[in-house]
Amino acid sequence: MTGLNTYANLVNARMEDLLPPANDAPSILHEAMRYSALAPGKRLRPALCLESCRVAGGNPSLALDAACAIEFVHVFSLIHDDLPALDNDALRRGQPTCHAKFGENIAIMAGDALFALAFSISPECEVMHELAHASMALVQGETMDILSEGTEPNPQTLTFIHQRKTVALIAASCAIGVRLGGGSDQLVAALRTYGNHVGLAFQIADDVLNETATAEQLGKSAGSDRERNKMTYPAYFGVDESRRLAAEEVNQAVAALDGLNETHQLVEWAHFAISRER
Repeated sequence: MTGLNTYANLVNARMEDLLPPANDAPSILHEAMRYSALAPGKRLRPALCLESCRVAGGNPSLALDAACAIEFVHVFSLIHDDLPALDNDALRRGQPTCHAKFGENIAIMAGDALFALAFSISPECEVMHELAHASMALVQGETMDILSEGTEPNPQTLTFIHQRKTVALIAASCAIGVRLGGGSDQLVAALRTYGNHVGLAFQIADDVLNETATAEQLGKSAGSDRERNKMTYPAYFGVDESRRLAAEEVNQAVAALDGLNETHQLVEWAHFAISRER
């Protein structure tokens, strides 16, 4: 994917520097943090942050630490989401989940430590506010996701879950990048709108992939949403309608960029949100 790999390499290299060395005590904690944070991933959220900074006229390097902080928050959420008390998944990003490799107690600590690390490298007040707000929304969405298991799907709860557990951090990634790039409030609003639509398209596509792809394709459990009676778009709308709704979100994301310069990369990534295979 054009541009995404370049940004991913930058983020991976910087995360290597920011994460505690594996041999520093307690070494097992730091090994678990590095194992999860440096696992192969798309790095879409940090890439959106860096590209939004560039669109705002700033050098993406200005937003690199913030982009890493966003990824640390994301990985924290994945570690905790996979725990036996939540989804009890054994596979993530094509490898054993953190608790499957290091034990549940260390996985909890690793997630907590990554969350703390994210804020320790985000000294700018506006960045911390955006990241804290998105983190709170993420936890709210995950909580509602748990509480809604086995209940009758409805669009209001479905929207609540997806807007918080996925959309909020993706939209914040865009807003943070614009702010660090020196962009206007109008540009922050435009790219936040873009992020809202891309985030929802991404999550709908994720719901569909969980229903239609294999574990080998996904690098994580497949069909688990249906097994747990989770509230997803396919559960309420069906697969075909879910795909149509995801495409509609992509169109709205692209429309939010109308009149802005140098947004071809963001347009490409919006389409990637629903064309990906994992």
